Amino acid sequence: MLSRTAENLFWMARYMERAEATARLLTMGQRMTILPGAHHRDEWRSVVRAAGCEGQFPAGTPVTESDVVSYLMLDPDNPSSIRSCLLKARANAKSARTMLTQDMWESLNEGWRKLDSYELADARQQLPALIDWVKTRVMTFRGAADAGQLRNAGHDFLRAGGALERAQMTLRLLDVKYYVLLPETEVIGGNRDHYQWTSVLYALSGVRAYHHVYGGTYTPWQITDFLMLNRLFPRSVAFCADQLAYRLNRLAGWHDSRGACHDTIQEMIGVVEGLDSGEIFRQGLHETVQMGLKMTNRLGFEIAQTYYFG
Repeated sequence: MLSRTAENLFWMARYMERAEATARLLTMGQRMTILPGAHHRDEWRSVVRAAGCEGQFPAGTPVTESDVVSYLMLDPDNPSSIRSCLLKARANAKSARTMLTQDMWESLNEGWRKLDSYELADARQQLPALIDWVKTRVMTFRGAADAGQLRNAGHDFLRAGGALERAQMTLRLLDVKYYVLLPETEVIGGNRDHYQWTSVLYALSGVRAYHHVYGGTYTPWQITDFLMLNRLFPRSVAFCADQLAYRLNRLAGWHDSRGACHDTIQEMIGVVEGLDSGEIFRQGLHETVQMGLKMTNRLGFEIAQTYYFG
């Protein structure tokens, strides 16, 4: 497979996953802002921190819903906005058209300019519907790939890109909750704390899955364990790491060679296997999350080096 085609497939999946993850971040922000005192805690700033773009908003100035919807959903100049991600995913798809099924292409092509026509006021008014539209587009694309794409190297690059992006967003959502949204340790365990932790589960569509594992009790330790270490939940860091290892091992077989990325993913799995929820909190959730983000960033760079992305 040409390295350019592999890169297009890898980043197509990353952009689609990022669009959905950003939509989920907006949902989480909305849930957080209905709590008492949310305005004084500047909850929307936590959302832009999770998206890695706090530098776009002046320090000391409250970040509003309008600011976030404009920048994270509609802004064509923000390379990580939902609008930009969907446009880039489609551009990658055009460059790798022969590797996609008709259903995959249609899921990317249908309504691809939808967000171009929205003014900020309309987007805010219809935000829940727009978020659902984004999630449906991404899930349709994912389902089309699962149902019809050949299980060749192209499929492995696609799945590896999606798993890497998903692991990063789960880590960022955990960082929002513990490090950004709740610096006041004296309210840990209170009603607001409980609501914020369950909001993380809602943002990752993990409430019912969590309930099957832990029943009706919600604690920070159990939720962290579930989202970091549960190997059965498809948005957990451990599950994503396992998927990355599987896809990279297959790619090593297709190409009859291995690179630094293969060592890094094994290191990442070893780190995850060495943790438990108590250990995560002893080390500090923020510190553990930052370590995970650095490792996934390194992994993405090494995948690009190993397979000669441009």
